[in-house]
Amino acid sequence: MGDFTAADVQKLRQTAGVGMMDAKKALGDTEGDFDAAFQLLRERGLAAASKRAEREATEGTIGSYLHVQAGRPVIGVLVELASETDFVAKSDEFMETADVIALHASWGKPRWITREEVPAGVINEEKEILTRKAEAAGKPPEVIPRIVEGQLNSFYEDNVLYDQQFVNTERFDGTVGDLVKALASKMGENIHVRRLVRLAIGEQSES
Repeated sequence: MGDFTAADVQKLRQTAGVGMMDAKKALGDTEGDFDAAFQLLRERGLAAASKRAEREATEGTIGSYLHVQAGRPVIGVLVELASETDFVAKSDEFMETADVIALHASWGKPRWITREEVPAGVINEEKEILTRKAEAAGKPPEVIPRIVEGQLNSFYEDNVLYDQQFVNTERFDGTVGDLVKALASKMGENIHVRRLVRLAIGEQSES
């Protein structure tokens, strides 16, 4: 077992949003390697989240953010963050998370919440554009599909809420999807963003 301190356990707890025993066990299982322990907790959290996702989330809250700054368009965002119980929905951390996701969306301009929501026609069109660009650049035909797949991930990172890097890395270093999963793991419930509406004065809506 690698060496790690109580401070390491506390740091991992805060970073991953897990309990002390989970953080300590992850550090023990990875011989004190912080990054590996964090990744292990993410993997374990993902497994737990997949089971929780089968449970119905009928409670939740509405997070909001209104950006008003001289010389810039007024931006308003509403986010519905869903949970299983009213107890979790009314917790300070849950409501604060809904608000910070709304703040993020004001900056990130997500067009969809998850990859599954992106219409197949949009994905196919994007693939065609990327394929033509790769061909025009003289890329070998055998590597073009791999190039397109990598650039398609960039498209998701630009347009899909859960794939976007969370804007405030001091609060959470990861994607918005990771942030939601960390909260779900900590609360032990099925938690997800159900709806999001972003309005900005003078901007055309996208679909």
